[in-house]
Amino acid sequence: MRVSRKPARRARIRTRHKGGGRERGPRIRTAALALGVLLASGFAAEASGAAAGPAPCQAGTGPYQRELEQHLGLAVDGRQSTTDCAAIRDFQARVGVRPADGYAGLATYRMMLVARARVNPNAQGRCPVRPYKIACVDLTRQLMWVQDGRRVVFAPVPVRSGRDGYETRTGWHRVYWRNKNHYSDLYDAPMPYAQFFNGGQAFHGTYGDLFNGGSHGCVNLRLDDARRLWNVLRQGSAVYAWGTKPGTERSLRPGIVLPDPRPDARREGRRPPPSPGAR
Repeated sequence: MRVSRKPARRARIRTRHKGGGRERGPRIRTAALALGVLLASGFAAEASGAAAGPAPCQAGTGPYQRELEQHLGLAVDGRQSTTDCAAIRDFQARVGVRPADGYAGLATYRMMLVARARVNPNAQGRCPVRPYKIACVDLTRQLMWVQDGRRVVFAPVPVRSGRDGYETRTGWHRVYWRNKNHYSDLYDAPMPYAQFFNGGQAFHGTYGDLFNGGSHGCVNLRLDDARRLWNVLRQGSAVYAWGTKPGTERSLRPGIVLPDPRPDARREGRRPPPSPGAR
């Protein structure tokens, strides 16, 4: 048995030697070949990506083309060019409009109004200046902010106010009841971070599209904005609303009664009555 094993061992050793140097086994050669293929494909993909660059901007002319051209310092002609498209797309990416495709639509226009208002939202002096916090609601521009004296303590954000027939009431109000997890029984809809300021109308967050339609009188905010506003206002905070939401008539339809979620309702052993809000 020993004699038969030694030649076999010597034979295996001879097959792994070539020209006096040790030859790599089949597994090592296969691994090296695979690594080479991967590296080559990676370099090719990187070169291809660098050559291709970002996808070309091909959005058409939007309904707010002129407004965006003016805001971005472009040639104002109301016609979408490759330069216009790229500039609008960059603006959309900065302000969080999705998709950022270069189309000058309603959402992009609304965020343009917010961007314009950032420097001085009360430049026209429409919101009264007082030595305390005021939540300023500009229904015409569909945005709101909070100022303390002349200092802005909550920067302008987009809102959605009451639609035609359910307009948000103008004038002075005060936050009289707050509920972080309020739910509207009337409209079967959540109203997170609700802060009621007038007869069932409230600031609150929405999970839907903020830039289309209107609420049933509430001032809707994006969820993150409503959460931040919750930490800025408190019960008793002043609210002042003015202007007209585009497309509304400024008068409630006859017979509409807006429920009021007053804390007194809890003494009757039930949840506060529902408040109008966007679905």
